[in-house]
Amino acid sequence: MSPTERDVAVAMSTAADAWLSSLTPVQRDAAQFGSALTPDSEDERLRWFYTPTDHGGLSLREQTPSQQSLAMQLLATGLSAAGYATVATVMGLENVLDHVEGWGVHWGRERGRDPQLYWLRVFGQPGDTVWGWRLGGHHISINNLVVDGRTVATTPNFLGADPATTVLLGSTLRPLVGLEEVARELARSLSGEQWRSGLLHPSAISDIVSGNRARISHGDTMMHMQDLWRGQFDDPELVALVDEVDRRAETASGYSQADHETMTITQVPRGIRADELDSAQRELLRTLIELYTGRAPEPIARRHRTRYGRDAVLDEVHFGWAGATTSGQPHYYRIHGPRLLIEYDNTQRHANHAHSVWRDPVGDFGLDTLAEHHRHLPH
Repeated sequence: MSPTERDVAVAMSTAADAWLSSLTPVQRDAAQFGSALTPDSEDERLRWFYTPTDHGGLSLREQTPSQQSLAMQLLATGLSAAGYATVATVMGLENVLDHVEGWGVHWGRERGRDPQLYWLRVFGQPGDTVWGWRLGGHHISINNLVVDGRTVATTPNFLGADPATTVLLGSTLRPLVGLEEVARELARSLSGEQWRSGLLHPSAISDIVSGNRARISHGDTMMHMQDLWRGQFDDPELVALVDEVDRRAETASGYSQADHETMTITQVPRGIRADELDSAQRELLRTLIELYTGRAPEPIARRHRTRYGRDAVLDEVHFGWAGATTSGQPHYYRIHGPRLLIEYDNTQRHANHAHSVWRDPVGDFGLDTLAEHHRHLPH
């Protein structure tokens, strides 16, 4: 019998309880908010990052090897097997990035690129009516909420890769290759009129537009590097470094404020509608969506496959592209429809630094389910 979404929630609860039970009182104070519903807890739960900043919670570096294993077991309950392998690979890339940068970037700590600087935090008590958990660090943010024994939210879900392509002995490592190549195939398949509908901008923007906002709104423009951290740096050297990274990215993109306005998130999605695609192109779009929703555990991924397998649902989804369609050149794409926003950007470090995010503009962090839950509580 195939596992259900409730089975996923039970596995999460069991794994989270095992991890929390292994912690010392001091560790547990950092790892857990006692309730998922207090204002302080909710503010923190909606605060997420993909930069190498403090993501909140207890880092792997602060845990014993056995505790780290339990933390990774909890992480695995929130992902498909392929999703877990991808996340583990992205974490390991910190060692490669440290080498690429000449071991010289410190971000105000002893080691700037550290595969153990991934933070896990639980909100509430596992098994309660409402509880959740988050794992985050550089290029990873996994967010889950459980309500009434069912995992109701698995977004925002962010995965990045730097380097996006790494040379191995006799092969290459490309953790997000499917996200890039399927989208490029779809973009290249567009006819002249389709291309005019689908082209968002001739050149690629330097990052995802939604950034790390808690909520997505009409008119959102790209967040700059300076706004993607937990607080501001006290060290003038780090302030200058962030400014320089942002300056280089903006210079490389060539974007003006008018260009950024062209790329805003809009209530009516931009790009070509799926009902303007032929059957082969529609299947490419379905496959691409599944590469994002397939990060979730199989019962949840299966629900999304069923949803986007329906033509009437897919028809309302838009696909937009910016930049070159040549492999190795800066590019960006967006998939936007009801309850779906996907962004992918590979522009920085000469198009060898990729960001990807899967979001639900209505249900990120389970906010829609929580609102309904609160409405039915006795007053």
